Amino acid sequence: MTDHILIERPQMAPGVLVIRFNRPEKKNAITSAMYQTMTAALSEANADPTIRAVAFLGTEGCFSAGNDMGDFLTYAMSGSKEPPAGAIFIKALALCKKPMVSGVDGLAIGIGTTLNMHCDMTVASARSLFKTPFVDLALVPEAASSLIAPKIMGHQRAFAMLVAGQGFSGEAALAAGLVWKVVAPDVVEAETLALATTLAAKPPQALKIARELVRGPREEVLARIDEELVHFTAQLKSPEARAAFEAFMKR
Repeated sequence: MTDHILIERPQMAPGVLVIRFNRPEKKNAITSAMYQTMTAALSEANADPTIRAVAFLGTEGCFSAGNDMGDFLTYAMSGSKEPPAGAIFIKALALCKKPMVSGVDGLAIGIGTTLNMHCDMTVASARSLFKTPFVDLALVPEAASSLIAPKIMGHQRAFAMLVAGQGFSGEAALAAGLVWKVVAPDVVEAETLALATTLAAKPPQALKIARELVRGPREEVLARIDEELVHFTAQLKSPEARAAFEAFMKR
């Protein structure tokens, strides 16, 4: 376990498992170890009937700056044939059996944005920035975002986010349907935990069925995750991506 991810069961939020990014000195950039911890937490949530909802939170002013660039570069140069640790976490997100909510304040970059597309409800602050600079890093969309985003926000907005790399404020994300509610930064966490607690208190079987009906079958999402992963992994090892990572790390 790493303290860069905190797994919590707050007393004031019965039935809720909190997965909290806790690497503020690196803007909560996600390492392989952090992905592994979050994947294990989602497995725990699936297996434990006392956990009825999952909440993702970051730190003040930062949800997550996305994948750690150093990890990306290490993987790109490793020659590994195994999928990146993030790919396993993404599938765990798609297959989570419990309702998931998220609270975003500040930066939400890359997977910091696409993670929320798998959450059932997201609370954000107006100062949040949702951005996916995949193409700028010589990469492609991941986490089935190329499937989910157009369904949520339409082609134009999805293209602007996933391909053109345009940033969305909290209010723009609300207008696009990416988040459910925009609140003041100092109440993002409280609002998120209150929402998760409300969901956790509902009749669990009825909640499960209703959620599955709304979300629909996961097969298409899983297939798109796999399709994206083929391209993502190939691009991750490409000379243009390596050059982009090295340039980023020299900033």
